[in-house]
Amino acid sequence: MGNRAVFVLSGPGGHTRHRSSYGAVGLDLDLLAGPQAVLPFLRGHVREDDWYPDDMVEAGVLADQTRRLLLFFAWEGPVASLRTRAATLELLRHAWPGWEVRWLYDGQTGLRAHLGLDPEEIPAAACPGPVLEPDDEEFDDPDPMVAVVTVGRERCHVLAGIGDHPVEEGPALLDRLRGAADHGSHRLRADAGIHVDPERRRVGWWLNTARSHARTPTARWPGWTVEFWEDRWAEHVRASGGRFAPPAPDRAAALAEVRDHALERWAGPRGDTRARIVAAHPHWVVGQGFSPGVAAAEAAVARSVIEAAHAAAAGLRPSE
Repeated sequence: MGNRAVFVLSGPGGHTRHRSSYGAVGLDLDLLAGPQAVLPFLRGHVREDDWYPDDMVEAGVLADQTRRLLLFFAWEGPVASLRTRAATLELLRHAWPGWEVRWLYDGQTGLRAHLGLDPEEIPAAACPGPVLEPDDEEFDDPDPMVAVVTVGRERCHVLAGIGDHPVEEGPALLDRLRGAADHGSHRLRADAGIHVDPERRRVGWWLNTARSHARTPTARWPGWTVEFWEDRWAEHVRASGGRFAPPAPDRAAALAEVRDHALERWAGPRGDTRARIVAAHPHWVVGQGFSPGVAAAEAAVARSVIEAAHAAAAGLRPSE
């Protein structure tokens, strides 16, 4: 299985592409270490000539050192949570001073487009998650993996946050929800959402993560006006008349939480995972898609950047 990630490093001499079979989880925390620690770390991954299929890549980075541009996306982690997303992005911009930090809502599709490569063919069918009942155990989690669908100002349905975004289903979404469990409202967090106004034939949608071809769902809704709200879930709150109303993030708490997770991620040296497996099992066939090691000095640099980014974001002196 794995958690596939791709890293493109660009400079005056062109670009190189690297991959990791297990590097998607924690990538946002890795990036919080800033360019001095992160760029050599990404460059240490195995180089790749072929591309993974767009819908199989869970995280990715394009770091253009000439333009000082950082593009990235991830399917999970603090940056993908409504509760900690804004804090993570704020810390990243402090950790990469002088760089433009930009989120790729369309994942590897957007990364390839930035390089001038043709996008992959858009899948013919979409497979959003099933409708959840109001008593589903997923709602016991403080950060439920769900997508909220509001229809007009009368109905609110909640889907499992797996598979495609419900906007990719087109008007067939309304047919599927006819007679489905109506939650009345959703006042918990969510990963994604869509508001459908059948009378005005308008659709607005948002997400915290990334989906391949995320900017092209208009073709699924012929005759409708489709607006992409990016990660602005407050637009959904307004459009739905409050039927979707998650708790507002606690900025200070979120900044501290993300900082602590990043410091834990860079707590000290990391061994070379592949070398350790090969040494322990010399007769195994071991792939190349593991992260490179991190030296103690590199981890120390990373921690200092993380602490400084938090201090800047929180308005603290470095010693506080």
